[in-house]
Amino acid sequence: MQTAIPCLLMRGGTSKGAFFDREALPADKALRDRVLLAVMGSPDPRQIDGLGGAHPLTTKVAIVGRSAREGVDLEFLFAQLQPNSDTVDTTPNCGNMLAAVVPFAIESGLCKPQGEVTTLRVLTLNTDMLCDISVLTPDGRVRYDGEARIDGVPGTSAPITIEFLDTAGSVCSALLPTGRALDRLHVPAQGDEAAFEIDVTCIDNGMPLVMFKASDVGCSGAESVAELNANAGLKSRIERLRLVAGHAMGLGDVTRKNYPKMTLISGAREGGALCTRSFIPHVCHDAIGVLAAVTVATACVLDGSVRAGVATRPEGA
Repeated sequence: MQTAIPCLLMRGGTSKGAFFDREALPADKALRDRVLLAVMGSPDPRQIDGLGGAHPLTTKVAIVGRSAREGVDLEFLFAQLQPNSDTVDTTPNCGNMLAAVVPFAIESGLCKPQGEVTTLRVLTLNTDMLCDISVLTPDGRVRYDGEARIDGVPGTSAPITIEFLDTAGSVCSALLPTGRALDRLHVPAQGDEAAFEIDVTCIDNGMPLVMFKASDVGCSGAESVAELNANAGLKSRIERLRLVAGHAMGLGDVTRKNYPKMTLISGAREGGALCTRSFIPHVCHDAIGVLAAVTVATACVLDGSVRAGVATRPEGA
């Protein structure tokens, strides 16, 4: 027999996923994960029997509940699922899905609008990260239309503001888990693939991330997402680096983990400070994740990081 569970399919930033009231899901973790896999239709590359969109960015789940903690309005647990596997990873954060938490809470009756703008404090349970999220709520309803735009999403919509309060060392032990802004990592040979060394910045300011120059892996940084995803040799090289970086960052064997994210950087071409291409961790992101962007920006203002000679740092930053 099937059991009906209320659910909203919502987009947050450049991600999309199923949002649940915590009270509607089983309390038992193993049973809960079985439910989430069934909802997404994983494992199946097309996710034909679920809500997943056959891509990691659309195979996400948000579990939201009221908080009993003083000064906190809502609690959010993020779960990353994959089209091709039966994993349910609640270790990392997701700043994109986080953006839809307050709209979901209002739509589902977990909280009430506060006027023209509703600001709620949200605790991300994955890493105990606090933030204040503000959404437009004129006439007591969430406003979705507007003129704000972000790369990776067609059209425009209402803005959502997130003020992060404590992001450093979200999963790792510190902002700079190796204790340095720049590391030279040795990646051993594997099969027919030669060993190599590469300069990286290992950093965690809301998202464990490894930054390196696109030119150091044979790229210009101007390649399209499709070109990077089709480059099997590049993806293998980046994955080998990710496994080494995982140990260097104190994360252990990250073979089956969704972090650290891998970010190629190159010089800015159309304004801004630099260009990025992020792998999350095996598929190239069409844009860049919210917390990955926060982490990259942090690396750009650190003296001695891998951004030297690549990023244009604004005066005073």
